[in-house]
Amino acid sequence: MKTLISDSAFNDLEAIKEYYPNEGVPQIGVEFVTKIIKHIETIPINPEIGRKAPEFNENNIRELIHPPFRIVYLKEKKAIHVIRVWRSECLLNLTNTPVNKKI
Repeated sequence: MKTLISDSAFNDLEAIKEYYPNEGVPQIGVEFVTKIIKHIETIPINPEIGRKAPEFNENNIRELIHPPFRIVYLKEKKAIHVIRVWRSECLLNLTNTPVNKKI
């Protein structure tokens, strides 16, 4: 099963990495992104690991919590599409999230 990451999710990871240097802790952003990617890599092994994203109540739109972030993904037969990586308190909006990057 392949894992694809949307432009939006990729931009989310970039924003996480760029946020923390402005807060005076540059290593934290890189550490978060590295750990989030490792967490994403576990999804194809067990695609049911995440819970249903509460905004949708759809079995194939799921999320993993990686405090303080949530990794939202679409589970399909042959692929996992990472849709967004947002702060846990943010609600999901799926508009304009094309999938085109492979990790």
